[in-house]
Amino acid sequence: MPLAGRTALVTGGARGIGLAIAMRLASEGARIAVLDVDGPAAEAAAKRLGPDAMPIAADVTRTAEVEAAVKGPIERWGRLDIVVNNAGITGRSVPTWELTDEDWHGVIACDLTGVFLVSRAAVRVMLPVGRGRIINIASIAGKEGNPTLVPYSAAKAGVIGLTKALAKEVATRGILVHAIAPAVVATEILKQMTKETVDYLISKIPMGRVGTPEEVAALVAWLVSDECTFSTGAVWDLSGGRATY
Repeated sequence: MPLAGRTALVTGGARGIGLAIAMRLASEGARIAVLDVDGPAAEAAAKRLGPDAMPIAADVTRTAEVEAAVKGPIERWGRLDIVVNNAGITGRSVPTWELTDEDWHGVIACDLTGVFLVSRAAVRVMLPVGRGRIINIASIAGKEGNPTLVPYSAAKAGVIGLTKALAKEVATRGILVHAIAPAVVATEILKQMTKETVDYLISKIPMGRVGTPEEVAALVAWLVSDECTFSTGAVWDLSGGRATY
């Protein structure tokens, strides 16, 4: 069990990619704190994962809730080794000129500010012990930009920049920070997009298919393992060949 004795916090962990990540890390021996804004869903996910899992109901856009959430696994298990920033929304799929201020602020708050708040809180507890892994789920949209998804594309580009900058700050402190940039992955989030947008995104993938949550989880499992030791600040493509840089 390569992650035996370690503790992981997975945001947006109640379903989709987050749940797949939580299940994979648990299968490798990690104790899991499932954070989700949907409290009952977090409880159901933790129950599914077993006795070495705990639910945390929290909104990643609210500082006080994030600070309390990060303390949760430490209070229960005495440590926090891994943080996966997965919580996110796509927002409405419409042209920029049809976006409202609320559309913009809502996506930026969840997809970028939330990653900052959780990462900041996590680093503060990882620095004194000199170890930790932070994995941020970005998107190919953050590299290439997806039409009709401007707030989402901008937020994910911000996550990539945040990842690179934070990784450099803690590179000699035992903390490694990575981003993963998936293309379309088969989750409920696709239901938030129009069919035209989904078809366009799939058409950009040379492999001609969407990814799976389990494929994302497999990459996360390697990045947080002891086999990954001389890489940080990297953006790992998971795009079926779509990535152009």
